[in-house]
Amino acid sequence: MQTGENDQAMRKILDMTRLISMVVLGLHFYEVCYGAFAGWHLVSPLTDRLLGNIVRTGLFSNFYKAKLIALGFLAIALIGVKGKKDEKQHYKTALLYLVIGLFFFLTSYFVLLVPVKMQVVGSLYMGVTGLGYLLFLSGGTMLSRIIRDKLGGDIFNRDQETFPQEERLIENEYSVNLPARYLLKGKVRNSYINYINMFRALLVLGSPGS
Repeated sequence: MQTGENDQAMRKILDMTRLISMVVLGLHFYEVCYGAFAGWHLVSPLTDRLLGNIVRTGLFSNFYKAKLIALGFLAIALIGVKGKKDEKQHYKTALLYLVIGLFFFLTSYFVLLVPVKMQVVGSLYMGVTGLGYLLFLSGGTMLSRIIRDKLGGDIFNRDQETFPQEERLIENEYSVNLPARYLLKGKVRNSYINYINMFRALLVLGSPGS
C-alpha cells in the first residue's frame, strides 16, 4: 500500500544511495588526483590515514572499480525517480544523455596522460568525469520517468483533458439523464450525466470548453 510514510522512507533510501555514489566518486578523485590535492594543500595526516585504510579494503585495486561502484549506486538511486511528466521527454534523448555521459565518465582516464601540471590534470580529470556523471544522472532520471509513465498507464487522452466517466444509465421517477460522449484512449465512448434528484441543490462545475 502506498502511504506518505512509505514514500518518505523510499525517498530517504534513494537519497542515501545517491550520496554513497558521490562519496565513492569523491574518494576516487582524492586517490587518483592526490598530487593535485597536495598541490592545493588539501591533504592532512588524518585524511591520509583514512585513505590508507580505504585502500586496504581493495576499493582502489583497479582504476575503474570505484568508478563502477559509484555508477552502480547511482543507477540504483535512479530506479525510484519520480517527477513531473514532460511530453517532450523521449527515449532517444534519454539514451543519448546516457551514452554521452558513459563516454565521458569512462574515457576520462586519458586526461591523466596529458603532460601538464598535476593540478591542471586533476582539474580536467574531475571536470570531465563529473560532466559524464551529471549527464548519466540526467539521462537516467529522464529514462526512469519515461518508463514509469509507460508502465503506470495513462488514463488521460492525448490532450490530457479527460478521464473515465459514468457510462451507466441511472434512473428513477424524478431523474434527468443527459446522454454524452467523451474521448478515452483514442476511442469515443458513450456516457450519461445522471441527475438523480432534481429537487435538491445542484452544482454543475466545469472548466471552459468542458
